Amino acid sequence: MIHQALALPRLAHPFLTRGFGSNGGVFLHQSRTKNQGVAFSAADDDRFASSKSIQTRKVVEHVCLLKAKQSLLSEEKEKDMLDYLYTSQYQMRGIVAISVGSIGDKSSGDFTHALFVRFQRKEDLEMFYENPLFLKVLNEHVTPFCHGLTNVDYESEVEDDILSIFRKGEEYNYGEEFVLLVTFAKNASEKNIKDAMDSFAQLTSSLPSLIVQSTQGSNFNNSSKEFTHAAVVRFRSFDAMEIFVEGREYKDMWRSQFEPFVEKSVALHFSVDPVGTDVM
Repeated sequence: MIHQALALPRLAHPFLTRGFGSNGGVFLHQSRTKNQGVAFSAADDDRFASSKSIQTRKVVEHVCLLKAKQSLLSEEKEKDMLDYLYTSQYQMRGIVAISVGSIGDKSSGDFTHALFVRFQRKEDLEMFYENPLFLKVLNEHVTPFCHGLTNVDYESEVEDDILSIFRKGEEYNYGEEFVLLVTFAKNASEKNIKDAMDSFAQLTSSLPSLIVQSTQGSNFNNSSKEFTHAAVVRFRSFDAMEIFVEGREYKDMWRSQFEPFVEKSVALHFSVDPVGTDVM
């Protein structure tokens, strides 16, 4: 599988420049320079309001970020790790969707791999954490080669349609998985936080030509509180994600709604490719 990733700014909005890590991945550099992005037109308020009439269903999302020990993780062991994580869905109840990938710039020393898992209920997530099979996968194929697992769990809503819930169909076979994690400062009011997250939701929902699906919510994982909120966006392609991140609307939203109230932020992405169904 081909995997690419980028690390987004802490506080500042990003601009894209093409640099290459050890696996040829593209990554982001942080900057406070003028907007140089490609502008796009968001849908108007009426269109966004009409989207709210769509029937939705609650889902629970799990994001796990890993930091690999590069000296120990060979190409073969990395493939095994990703395959074991991905195919664990076929042996565990409660998982409705999963994606996993390698983050591109492995010379950065930060997060190197990401796992996204969707559940129908919080009870399913709780069973996942305690599942003997998943613990075995972690103990034998993940933790020996990684140090530090960062987990974020949140509740969100998706369209009440089987393809949307299970992320199935042609639209989900390819694309870029984009993960944004933020920590709002203690002086940020509930309104500040709500306005920021609502503005992100409104912008992502207004761009179906670029985005297949977007979810977001507040982190309820009591044992991993590094980040307070998360969002996961499935872009139709790397180019679609690049247009979004470079767009004026995204940069303006980040400056006005997030930057004044965010203490810490990180974003990663990895490409999604069709995979087999063989259970490891």
